[in-house]
Amino acid sequence: MRHFNIPLFIPEKACPFQCIFCDQRKITGVEDSLQIKEFETQIINYLSTIPTENSSVLLAFFGGTFTGISLKEQEEYLQMAKPFIDSGQIAGIRISTRPDYINQENLDLLKRYHVSNIELGAQSLNNEVLRQSYRGHTYQQVAEASKLILNNGFELGLQMMLGLPGDTKKTALQTAEHIIALGATETRIYPTMVIRGTALEQLWRKGKYNPISTEKAIEQSVELFQLFEENKVRVLRMGLYPSEDFLNNEVVAGPEIHHFKEKVMSRIWGQKFMPLIQKASIDSSIIIYVSPLQLNFAIGYKASNKLMLNSYYKKVKIKSDTKLQNYNYRVDYY
Repeated sequence: MRHFNIPLFIPEKACPFQCIFCDQRKITGVEDSLQIKEFETQIINYLSTIPTENSSVLLAFFGGTFTGISLKEQEEYLQMAKPFIDSGQIAGIRISTRPDYINQENLDLLKRYHVSNIELGAQSLNNEVLRQSYRGHTYQQVAEASKLILNNGFELGLQMMLGLPGDTKKTALQTAEHIIALGATETRIYPTMVIRGTALEQLWRKGKYNPISTEKAIEQSVELFQLFEENKVRVLRMGLYPSEDFLNNEVVAGPEIHHFKEKVMSRIWGQKFMPLIQKASIDSSIIIYVSPLQLNFAIGYKASNKLMLNSYYKKVKIKSDTKLQNYNYRVDYY
């Protein structure tokens, strides 16, 4: 079964806070939220590109505080989606919101309209990092909202960011451990970028904030990704996928975000291949077989893993084998 999201962006809709790092309009490239009719057209266009067999499709309201808008407006958005759900074209709805905008009345509404997944922008579960980032909520509020979401039968997602003011490798790991302990089954890992016009830019220009480096962001993401996988928490995304215009004109500092997931996964595979170095002989050649889904990651970003192994073997080939799954691989020597 292949899973697809149809993203509908409602940037900063109803959010009363301006977090130190945030400008959703610039990140999403959407200045104003679309009207209902435009959303319907967008959904139809997306559905025309998705295979009808062996596919599960969720409608996803991203970019804003969905449960912060009025119940009437929420219901209008959800009613718009109802015919697509009734027809079976869409299996359910995913929303993103803030932990301090979760209550029973709102959850009752979401349940009536087949919302299945609720993602909370927790960003950190360390109160000092939350304070320095002007998040406007605490860890306890995230914990209470998470419990309420799960008790009402929704699937819980908790997003996190790396490199926020006051964040360290230790606090990031603690955040991940809390995400697992709170019962989330989904997460997203976003390295913090400094966006033009935000309060974080002013701190950076005054020398009061140092962005996380690309290397540290990759290193921490490798550790976090593996921790989440071990605990059955799906990592839905690593790094933003903003437009080139955004990267070139709006990001003033921060880690290199191009192909971030590929870099992280390449690093994981590079670690998996370490035992092959110990057995290496420059007179030997090897063929490594991996899952087709992992082939590009195994070869590595810019063929980094293959080049690394080429330093130890006469010849290296990395091929796919449909019988292999996840990080399993086999090696033929010749």
